[in-house]
Amino acid sequence: MPASITLSQLSWTTPDGRPLLDHLDIVFAPERCGLVGRNGIGKSTLLRLIAGELAPRAGRIAINGTIGVMRQIVDVAPDETIADLFGVRDALALLARAEAGTATLDELAEADWTLGARTLAALGAVGLDAGPEAPLAALSGGQRSRAAIAAAVFAEPDFLLLDEPTNNLDRAGRAAVHDLLAGWRGGAIVVSHDRELLDHMDAIVELSSLGAARHGGNWTAYRARKAIELDAARHDLAQAERRAAETARTAQATRERQQRRDGAGARKAARGDMPRIVAGGRKRQAEESVGAQARLAERQRTETAEALSAARARIERLEPMRVTLASTGLPGDRIVLQLRGVRAGHGPGRLVLDDVDLEVRGPERIALGGANGSGKSTLLAVVTGALAPLSGEVRRAAACALLDQRVSLLDPALSVAANFARLHPGATDNGCRAALARFRFRAEAAEQMVESLSGGQKLRAGLACVLGGETLPPLLILDEPTNHLDLDSVAAIEAGLTAYDGALLVVSHDESFLANIGIERRLELSDGRLAEVG
Repeated sequence: MPASITLSQLSWTTPDGRPLLDHLDIVFAPERCGLVGRNGIGKSTLLRLIAGELAPRAGRIAINGTIGVMRQIVDVAPDETIADLFGVRDALALLARAEAGTATLDELAEADWTLGARTLAALGAVGLDAGPEAPLAALSGGQRSRAAIAAAVFAEPDFLLLDEPTNNLDRAGRAAVHDLLAGWRGGAIVVSHDRELLDHMDAIVELSSLGAARHGGNWTAYRARKAIELDAARHDLAQAERRAAETARTAQATRERQQRRDGAGARKAARGDMPRIVAGGRKRQAEESVGAQARLAERQRTETAEALSAARARIERLEPMRVTLASTGLPGDRIVLQLRGVRAGHGPGRLVLDDVDLEVRGPERIALGGANGSGKSTLLAVVTGALAPLSGEVRRAAACALLDQRVSLLDPALSVAANFARLHPGATDNGCRAALARFRFRAEAAEQMVESLSGGQKLRAGLACVLGGETLPPLLILDEPTNHLDLDSVAAIEAGLTAYDGALLVVSHDESFLANIGIERRLELSDGRLAEVG
């Protein structure tokens, strides 16, 4: 029987009682499937339900086959190694004892002599040059992500569950994951915003408030179909608006005709040339006619209003978010940032940056690249003043704002609206609401506590607070800004940053994103030095 994952009437509710997944019905076959949808819609939750980490409120999950899960590694114990992640520490220790001649005969009978080679092969498949004994704490975030993917594929499961597998990876790491999935012959359910990765998929499942919908083909084919759906939805909305306007005009004309008839009857009765019984009958008839017309008009108004609401909701679901930004007023020749001979690190013996020079002039758009662990985060810390250089000069001639992956500028104990007001003390309540609405934080959504937001929602809230004010910083520094955003939001941020007229310094390994925001210069960090590339 072929491997499969079947969800039947699956429902799940958040701890505060909010329905997140409601009566989902879908079958995952042994194919590579991209799981997409807006931030907070429940993609990661669905993976956790399939993996057995969460229990559904209702419904059933039937799994035929084995599952490998890529787990996001955040906190690790000091002695935890890659072997622990693979679950092979004891087995590798046995092989070490066997090679040293200290293993017992019973242990030798249980030894898996291929284990070491298979472990190294799995690590090599994701481009990680490290052995199973390497401490996880010594690895960069990108290296940990590679190790987690290697651990997921190590047992050759029937299905892989991958949640944002290319987040935090450099270009080489992304390419390794792309190649791995391109050659994967089992099933895979992949939550990702990486458009290049999604183009390796055999199908796209879109999760929305309406449920789960499967689309055959890769991301490019899916987007083409969504564009056709959006055109059809716009046509339906235009028709619904015309019907609503026509209904309103017809109702108004009917009221005016009735008022003219009522006025004529009243004037005739006032002249006294109509018998009282006839006048009373006509009055009752008129009242009944008016009541029937009012009921008909109300029913028509309700029907057209419902059709109009449904058409607008469909547009809201299909149409990408749009962002407009204020101007920074940055002159083209103004130097906004200058580094000269900067050496930085965590002490003289742990040098990360060595004699780095950097100048940002006017509204330049600069991408900062480099392998995982090359020092990009250290350089950003120096640029923003979070880390003092050991030597050299740093001149910031303009205000700058940093949006890092943790969105640390937001206070998690405050709502999105309260954070905006804190960061923009001069903004009015209406200005705050309007700015947040542009980033889809409308009404109650703006009152959500930051600590309750998903990773993508939190980053979108950070972008709203940085880019939504009346005054924008002349220098905007973004550290992997697309890592947790859904694809519609990525497209909107691309549109917004295209309109931004200040200087951009962006750390990102998302080549599609960098191309779409018009990057002009590329810098690469390697061995502590910064160099122009391309």
